[in-house]
Amino acid sequence: MLAAYGLVAAGLLAAAGCARPSVGSDRDDPTAPVTLTFWHGWSTPAEVKAIDDSIARFGKRHPNITVKTVGNVSDDTMNQALRAGGGDAPDVVSSFTTNNVGQYCSSGMWADLDPFLAKSGMVKEKIFPKTLLDYTRYRGRQCALPLLADTYGLYYNKDAFRKAGISRPPRTMSELKRDAVKLTRRTAGGSYRQLGFMPNFRLYQNSPDRLFAQWGPRYFDRNGKARLADDPATKEFFTTQRALIDAQGGYGPTEKFRATFGDEMSSQNAFLTQKVAMHMDGEWRGLMLRAAKAPFDWGVAPMPVPDDRADTYGRGYLTGTVAGIAHSSRHQNAAWELVKFLTTDTDQVVAFANAIHNVPSTNAALASPKLDADPEFRAFLDIARNPHSTALPPSNNGAMYVTSLQDFSYAVEAGKVPDLDAGLRRLDARIDADNLQSEN
Repeated sequence: MLAAYGLVAAGLLAAAGCARPSVGSDRDDPTAPVTLTFWHGWSTPAEVKAIDDSIARFGKRHPNITVKTVGNVSDDTMNQALRAGGGDAPDVVSSFTTNNVGQYCSSGMWADLDPFLAKSGMVKEKIFPKTLLDYTRYRGRQCALPLLADTYGLYYNKDAFRKAGISRPPRTMSELKRDAVKLTRRTAGGSYRQLGFMPNFRLYQNSPDRLFAQWGPRYFDRNGKARLADDPATKEFFTTQRALIDAQGGYGPTEKFRATFGDEMSSQNAFLTQKVAMHMDGEWRGLMLRAAKAPFDWGVAPMPVPDDRADTYGRGYLTGTVAGIAHSSRHQNAAWELVKFLTTDTDQVVAFANAIHNVPSTNAALASPKLDADPEFRAFLDIARNPHSTALPPSNNGAMYVTSLQDFSYAVEAGKVPDLDAGLRRLDARIDADNLQSEN
């Protein structure tokens, strides 16, 4: 039960750069009582209960390790504590922001986990899907492991589809535009009653990087330089998104309609209130639609793909929660036991995934017969398994390059970028300048 606990020596950790020389080791006796602090970002009652249940399961295996959990912790709060160090800093950390993994790894704030994996005899490439593994490491440093994943798909109103004479969800971008127009309904006065698909980037989960994933973009070259302007897919992506807006009435009218939508997580969510007939969202939305007793028949499908990439249909955008060990922890071996249990134990990963309706993050858990059999949920499992699905690449400036992309995208959809090629070159220059500043 405790065989792996205490196997990683402080000298190995220090040599690997996991921790400062004065920290990172536990007592020699692996059965001695240890108290860990685990910081996480979950906050709803159901999520907190799922975490508490997970910790209880861990405690049965490791009765000498007490885990104190602190929930609803933001990345900023966590980073401040890790920089300050001291007794108030956590031992085990988690984050919803995979974009920040590059920062965690390059700064050394999160310990390198490769020595722990090696001592436990674990081959990470066999345990985790490649895309998920890629977003938990940076330039060879594995400072985090996947702790469930999020996948994005297309929710669609089956009743609205039947009324519009549409037999199946769209598979290509041209079909998406065609169906969006058919599904758009107006009042007698000409205002919107229902929009087929709201493509505007400020809506809920419509961050541009998520729709852009359907093109399989490469943000950086092998030297870490931004290459968005060099990739024809980037211009095609923005042109397609603008065409979706224009086909349904233009940016001004659709933005005005968006202002009438309720809060994303409320009973006034635009898809739930049938103000949109198709909607990009994550796997958790299905659970919320059932809890709210949605008054219409709905389904889930992969997001459409570009017409010239029809063979990649089934792909989607992947992100998720990551977990790691704080570099300043004085109980890193015990912390590894908790991280290992939460991220690699198949029964635990499946139980946690079922409890909060997130996608399992290991190959074994994805194949487990104990997974929720809900067909809509399983549609997201298929997206997660699809070899064409992609995640954002880690960067040493964290999520700054995504913020730059968002700002640029808002300007493009509003018609404020007359020369898209020139604008993309400026975007690349801005991303490169931010990366250089982070390195210095």
